Amino acid sequence: MGHDVNGLHHVGHIVRDMDQAMELYRKLGFTVAAPACPVMPAAPGGPAEPFGAANAHVYFPCGFVELVAVIGDTGRMPGNARPIPLRVSDDKVPGLRAAIRATAADIASFLRRFQGVHIMIADTPDIDRVAARLTADDVGHGGVHDIQRPVETATGTRMEPARYLEITRLHPSPGRVPEGRIGFAENAPVKAPRDRRRTDHPNGATGLVECVLCVADTALPELARRYESYFGRARHGRVTRFDRANVTVVAASALAGLLPGERPAALPAFVAYAVAVRDLSATEELLRDNDVPVIRTGPEKMFVPAGAALGVAIVFRQDG
Repeated sequence: MGHDVNGLHHVGHIVRDMDQAMELYRKLGFTVAAPACPVMPAAPGGPAEPFGAANAHVYFPCGFVELVAVIGDTGRMPGNARPIPLRVSDDKVPGLRAAIRATAADIASFLRRFQGVHIMIADTPDIDRVAARLTADDVGHGGVHDIQRPVETATGTRMEPARYLEITRLHPSPGRVPEGRIGFAENAPVKAPRDRRRTDHPNGATGLVECVLCVADTALPELARRYESYFGRARHGRVTRFDRANVTVVAASALAGLLPGERPAALPAFVAYAVAVRDLSATEELLRDNDVPVIRTGPEKMFVPAGAALGVAIVFRQDG
């Protein structure tokens, strides 16, 4: 169980202001791709309008961090957002707009809960196998979806196929799991070196290596059992680690031992994610030069507190 999981695919940081978030991430030393936003006519033959949610990506060779902001009723996009036209037949326009608006409403509900990470997607090389395994284990999910998403590469923006599924509550209860959106994604292989996305970062980041979920102490045993059905066996304790998915679940009473000074905005909540860096000392110097507060928790680990990073602690670890 869980051997069809290859770590994290991405985490989603939901923010109120995309421009503010991109400015922060660049201050943190990340290369942030230009945001994108879907546009399509409100009615057949009408002008294309932005709606739903805008997103921007921090890419690594494997995985990424996604910044997400709801467009809202104003229709205002971030200043340098790329419009992504959605082209479907006229009879499918209402259904597609309804589906995207439902997703945006879901994201808005996360934001009302708190600004921070609400999305955690694991990577898999075989999503059909994952779907079959979850179904056999009576784990509710929404089935496999095939999508096209915009990816900024060294040669420009292209649409990249991807397949994903999202977990719902265990049968028979419908609806979203309480911690947010979690699931699995399978990418199409990168076709050629010249098509590779921009993965060089001034802070030396090399990859997304962990996501941390904080839960009430009494909820830890049940959640650990649930996550074992998703990701395979865990190393148990007050800090429970699902190594194949690079997911850590920590009891609220143990969070201070992992991330001193941090307090969850709600429970359960994704309170942190971690990236590996080539040279931790150089990363620390860059952050301090940019007036970013840093807390050292060991010779090979430090983090930027959630209060300085729009609701999520960002951990930097020495690679290797």
